[in-house]
Amino acid sequence: MTGIPEGFEPHFRKSPLTDPWEPLYSRRTPEAVILGLRLGTPHTNARGFAHGGLISALADNAMGLSCGPHLRTPIGGLVTVSLTVDFMGRGEIGQWLVFETGFVKAGRVLCFTQCLVTADGRPIAKASANFHVIPVAA
Repeated sequence: MTGIPEGFEPHFRKSPLTDPWEPLYSRRTPEAVILGLRLGTPHTNARGFAHGGLISALADNAMGLSCGPHLRTPIGGLVTVSLTVDFMGRGEIGQWLVFETGFVKAGRVLCFTQCLVTADGRPIAKASANFHVIPVAA
């Protein structure tokens, strides 16, 4: 299976870290930014499974981007304060990985998030993170 699920488009946010992992995809909802990718060899560890670093980085990305719609004022950016990832399974080459933020609580200084990572719909990791909200420079 090589298709991209409906609603996903090329990811709008590019980064030097994620450039080698392209193509990445995203789907925006009023509540969150959901990331997706078709797992390939560049995304894997020596055993051929989704690398934990890839899962951690993309979960962090999805959660940080998902804070935006919940913040009430313009911000200068977000910085990860803490990130926790629990691995529950493995992603294999050819599977569609989805990083979906399901809960966000935003304050003036911190944004709290959670993310579920699935491979072809099967949970393989869950993550949570806190982000420091950087105010707009005066």
